[in-house]
Amino acid sequence: MSTEPTEQTEPTEQGWITTPVTTPVTADMLRGHLDVERTAHGLLPHRLPARARRQIPDDRLAVAQAQPSGVRLVFRTRATVVALDTLPTKRVYRGFPPPADGVYDLLVDGRLTAQATVSGGNVRTVTDLVGQTSELTQGPPGTALFTGLPAGDKDVEIWLPHTEITELIALRTDAPVEPARDSGRKVWLHHGSSISHGSNAAHPTAIWPALAAARGGVELVNLGFGGSALLDPFTARAVRDTPADLISLKIGINVVNGDTMRLRAFVPAVHGFLDTIREGRPTTPLLVVSPLLCPVQEDTPGPLAPVLDGGTLRFEATGDPAERAAGRLTLTIVRDALAAIVEQRAADDPNLHYLDGRRLYGESDHAEFPLPDAIHPSPEGHRRIAENFARLAFADDGPFAAGTSGAADYQRMRTSSAQPSSRSTATGSPSSVRIEPV
Repeated sequence: MSTEPTEQTEPTEQGWITTPVTTPVTADMLRGHLDVERTAHGLLPHRLPARARRQIPDDRLAVAQAQPSGVRLVFRTRATVVALDTLPTKRVYRGFPPPADGVYDLLVDGRLTAQATVSGGNVRTVTDLVGQTSELTQGPPGTALFTGLPAGDKDVEIWLPHTEITELIALRTDAPVEPARDSGRKVWLHHGSSISHGSNAAHPTAIWPALAAARGGVELVNLGFGGSALLDPFTARAVRDTPADLISLKIGINVVNGDTMRLRAFVPAVHGFLDTIREGRPTTPLLVVSPLLCPVQEDTPGPLAPVLDGGTLRFEATGDPAERAAGRLTLTIVRDALAAIVEQRAADDPNLHYLDGRRLYGESDHAEFPLPDAIHPSPEGHRRIAENFARLAFADDGPFAAGTSGAADYQRMRTSSAQPSSRSTATGSPSSVRIEPV
């Protein structure tokens, strides 16, 4: 990591009191990613490696994995002013008011201290809610500015907006930065759907995996992909090849709401996904989590359909419950299948565990914090899920109580991944892109 002063002093209203130090953003400053891509503007974090991205069959996952949910810059500095120059790609829906700009969370020594947003950037306008086609409009870079930070040496983390593709251009500070110290904490790799990605969460450290990781005292690698937890073999290989002390897989909701499989295909697909992970992580504690409570899909198959209700978007299941006997999946059927799979495999795999997702968000939680769009939890729901997960998984007698720190192995893996690759693998075609509401 190198730093050098810029040639001009920033305006005083931005908070600079000295000529700022500009630090190029490099892979060794990042956590929570699996790969980085050099673009014309800077550094683009990815949550799937290049080999996996080449096998992605749709733009929905290509976009989701490039949205940096759980990805953060980490460094040590005595700076009191920090500016991060980025080029965001934002998503709006035609006919709806534009959403608020994505939030950047800045943590000092592990505590949320400041937040910022970046105006401008590219805009991806979704033109068809059903087909999810969209149009991309190019825009300028912007700056997330943080002032008035505590004086003295400190560890700083900047968590990137979890639903905005974010190209990192430069870090500017009023004091030099240096690499953060190794925390020595265990690495927890989690894979899941849009709920794990952070849909409806208010800011990046308020997604339930981030909240649970903070409670468990672990380093998070979040492979939650909106609409795309579909047992893809390339995702299983990414999990297998990522050094981690603890692994959790939240399986089932996207298979049901996309109506992508029947029971005959689902069961061996789960076995194959687990087999692949165990090829590289044979003894790592591995927790299989079934879907949270979702009343519209408990006993009704997918696919889901978006419904506009008084200007509010919600989802409903459109399948025929009578076809369950022919193998169409519901959440109830998926939970039973996952429980049976884990019970069978655990006879030879004592580090494999099962957690019914309704213990994270069940009937009483739904009564207290309903799902605003019938699918995704509210910000309060994210907190409840995190509390329950931490209580059940990270307890002294929980499945994640065992294991040793693999932080150094993960550090080596992620800093060796900064290889140039085609920009198109990140966002797909700029004129016709299919993306799912996260």
